[in-house]
Amino acid sequence: MRVLLSTIGSRGDVQPLAALATELRALGQDVHLCVPPDFRDWLEGLGLTVTPIGPELRTLTAGTTPPTPEQLRRLTEASVTTQFETVMTAAKDCDLIVAATAIQVAARSVAEVLKIPYVFTAFCPIVLPSAHHTPPGRPPVDGDNRTLWAEDAARFTSTFGAALNHHRTTLGLSPVTDVRAHIFADHPLLAADPTLGPWPEPAVGVVQTGAWILRDDRPLPAELSAFLDAGDPPVYFGFGSIRAPHGVAEAMLEAARATGRRAILSRGWADLLPDSPGPDVLSISEVNQQALFPRVAAVVHHGGAGTTTAAALAGAPQVVVPQVYDQYYWAQRVHRLNVGIAHPPGVPTAESLTVALSEALWPDIANNAAGLAEEIRTDGARTAANHVLKLAAEASV
Repeated sequence: MRVLLSTIGSRGDVQPLAALATELRALGQDVHLCVPPDFRDWLEGLGLTVTPIGPELRTLTAGTTPPTPEQLRRLTEASVTTQFETVMTAAKDCDLIVAATAIQVAARSVAEVLKIPYVFTAFCPIVLPSAHHTPPGRPPVDGDNRTLWAEDAARFTSTFGAALNHHRTTLGLSPVTDVRAHIFADHPLLAADPTLGPWPEPAVGVVQTGAWILRDDRPLPAELSAFLDAGDPPVYFGFGSIRAPHGVAEAMLEAARATGRRAILSRGWADLLPDSPGPDVLSISEVNQQALFPRVAAVVHHGGAGTTTAAALAGAPQVVVPQVYDQYYWAQRVHRLNVGIAHPPGVPTAESLTVALSEALWPDIANNAAGLAEEIRTDGARTAANHVLKLAAEASV
């Protein structure tokens, strides 16, 4: 069986698909990935075949000026066209499409044309509609959120409906009136840990598999190992594949020093480089978080699903500094589980980070974080692999 795994997203969206691909391959299946070109070399280094889709995301997100409505309309139309062309080619001879990220507009239509099963995957509960949580992109609020979800559905259709239906008509498919429902389909997968990010309703329609964790056996770089061995556990700071507010690197260093800790700064796409680092700070590129996080005093990060799960699995206290999308949810979950601190939304300062980090370093939070680590499942990708193969087998009967 040949399976296409497709996403348009950052490292946090691509790495879980690599985990699923690894499990499918171990089960004897042929796997192909369709992902942004930023990740092609890395995935091919894992022995996976890749079709790049769209421009490099790092270049695309480098600008500081938001697009005008007309520019956004043109970008949307171009993206949908690229998706139809690229995913259609990548899905040739495939028996199943697994798509992730909500802007993956074309994948289900491609599956319809090819008459193969399609499965949508979310990596955070709030990607999927529920009255019990707000849509992504805003701080959580209590109460019934159905009105907000209706507005979210209307926004999806307004943004993508015309471009999607243009291509569907060209392909001989009927138009859709609810784009978001079309993308998510009837039985989406939720690739999030059920303790860290539980689905808030009876599991009707949504299949929660657990997080898709890619095993990483890489050793830490010699310089990083030496830094860790040279003193007490430092604090890790990183913003992954998102941009960070100006001056945040200096604020992070001041917070670490104010709490008596050394600091590790992961440069990432945020380019976290302090002006005057000093011997108590080490700047690193991408490394094995599974090896690093158990050795740090706390993890201060943006709140992506992957980093939040990796820190939870390592038993490390967390400070989550949310900026966009699902990061507000993960900050809230870390706070409610009392395994870390949710930094207030907005631009972090040295003072605000010092307060949050000081609280995260309390012994009771460290104890809670260690306890949570024992509950995090590591079989999510294997569970999902078996599930999608069963769906494909049923569809072929």
